[in-house]
Amino acid sequence: MKFDWKVKTAIVLVLLVAAGIGGYKYYQGQQEAKKIAAVETTPVTRMTLKSTVSATGTIRPVDSVEVSSKVTARIKDVLVKENDTVTAGQVVATLDAQDYEEKRNQAQYKVTNTKAKYDRVKYLYSIGADTQEELEDAKMNYDTAVSSLAESQSNMNEMTIVAPMSGVVVGEPQTPGTMAVQGTSSPTVIMRIADLSRKQILAKVDETDIGNVKVGQDATFTVDSFNGKTFTAKVSKISQTDTSNTWNINTSSSSSSSSSSASVIYYYVTLDVDDPDNVLLPSMTARVEINTAQKDNALVVPLSTLKTDAKGSYVVIKNEDGTQENRYVSTGIYSDEYVEILDGLSEGEQVVSTYVAKGTAGAKKNSNNHGGPPPM
Repeated sequence: MKFDWKVKTAIVLVLLVAAGIGGYKYYQGQQEAKKIAAVETTPVTRMTLKSTVSATGTIRPVDSVEVSSKVTARIKDVLVKENDTVTAGQVVATLDAQDYEEKRNQAQYKVTNTKAKYDRVKYLYSIGADTQEELEDAKMNYDTAVSSLAESQSNMNEMTIVAPMSGVVVGEPQTPGTMAVQGTSSPTVIMRIADLSRKQILAKVDETDIGNVKVGQDATFTVDSFNGKTFTAKVSKISQTDTSNTWNINTSSSSSSSSSSASVIYYYVTLDVDDPDNVLLPSMTARVEINTAQKDNALVVPLSTLKTDAKGSYVVIKNEDGTQENRYVSTGIYSDEYVEILDGLSEGEQVVSTYVAKGTAGAKKNSNNHGGPPPM
């Protein structure tokens, strides 16, 4: 009897545990059903939609010049300093002319002597005392001396450095005593002058976006120096070659070609800047948003609700009876947050923006399967 009592007690305990487990699983199932049903939706609506291309670039003056010397000489005086405003033709520096002045004096002395000799030979030739050859030699020596004097005088004229354009002295000029070296490849830059009233941005645009950029498009940009302030600009030029000139097969080997094919290709886009207060400085980094398209009264849904599969792009619609369905759509332009719907939806329909996948325990944000907007 004692043994039967223990068996009965064990059976009762097993039944109670089983009932408890079954009740807990039923409760969990009910909670999951509630979560699946409790989706968040957003209505299909209309708004003004803008599509933009993002780029980063550098601010630079439209017109600038590096002032250098046409002769090699030591700088004697610098008459301007950084941030000074200058006008075209203004004297901004002078060079030490001592050596060139001596050369000019010597050239002048030689002209005087050769001229006297030429006049004497010319007279003697006229009376038959000198030959034609002696006359021609005297004439050649005189002409050579005149040419040397003209060159010496030209060098003397270069001792005065004038501003080739009106603008502002950008950066510190060279100091007196510095040797200014002439040359076509790397001459000494005495100072830089720029017209800061007109500025541009030289921006790099990814090859995936360059096809949407057109001359004349408006843009906005920001710089770190003016937090919260937005400036405006306009596209004025689009480069016809990439920033690395990778299309030029004559300058790339097979190894470099394979390397460049795996890298991102960028194109330079020039934008004219509106800076009426003249607060932007050369070399500032500009973060640009180029407005490539705009649609007024566009039918839109949040970009996060758009999904894709093998059939195309679709959104999940919640019907009035609570059921859901996949609705395939045709898309238009994109912004950072919204996508235009050309066909497949009507204004006011409810698109599922948050849902719970079957078999999961919590809500998940809906996202594009491919990680970005589908091809247009």
